[in-house]
Amino acid sequence: MNWQRARTDEKKNERKEAIYNAAFSLFKTKGYDKVSFNAIAVEAGFTKSNMYRYFSSKDDIFLSVFADLFSIWVDDFSQQLLLLEQEVKANSFAKAWVDSLLRQPKLLDLMPILFTSLERNSSFEQLLEFKRLSMNLLYRLTLDITRIYPGIEGENAFKLLTLSYAATANSWAATMQSEALTKVYQLDEFQVLKPDFEKDLISSIEIIIKGLKANI
Repeated sequence: MNWQRARTDEKKNERKEAIYNAAFSLFKTKGYDKVSFNAIAVEAGFTKSNMYRYFSSKDDIFLSVFADLFSIWVDDFSQQLLLLEQEVKANSFAKAWVDSLLRQPKLLDLMPILFTSLERNSSFEQLLEFKRLSMNLLYRLTLDITRIYPGIEGENAFKLLTLSYAATANSWAATMQSEALTKVYQLDEFQVLKPDFEKDLISSIEIIIKGLKANI
């Protein structure tokens, strides 16, 4: 598809959405490191020069896609937290976390990439802007957390979020198995090692909450 220059905000948003979809598809199928800026342009039906009207680099595209998905998740999870009573069991909080993320499969697919590739390669300016946006979004969730668990506030509330995020990225990455590894986990002797995203992540977050509360 050949795109003419967009002249309205609506058209510009359509172009960005096409780029987002192309980038996500390539990141998921080929991995972040094997995707180039030019490959995204070709997948989206753009020339490389036209792509530069919207994004400066592959990293810029990824961060924009991730930021949009992350913002949607924060809005959804914050609404779920409003339904939880004060000092709710850690299991209920963990289930709310997992359920909200399962509603955002694209975000889950990109989480491991953020840790393993992007933050290692992006520029200072790109990461600074992204981290500031993330901090502002996470701050909203810390207020919800402190309402639910009054003893977990400030730095500890952020710690609950960052540790739970790390556990999420690791647990989701473990589900992305090669054909050979899938066959290994089918053997009886390795059943105990077979990843179970929901069960494993819920257990991890429960442990994080209980650990933070024990240190109050």
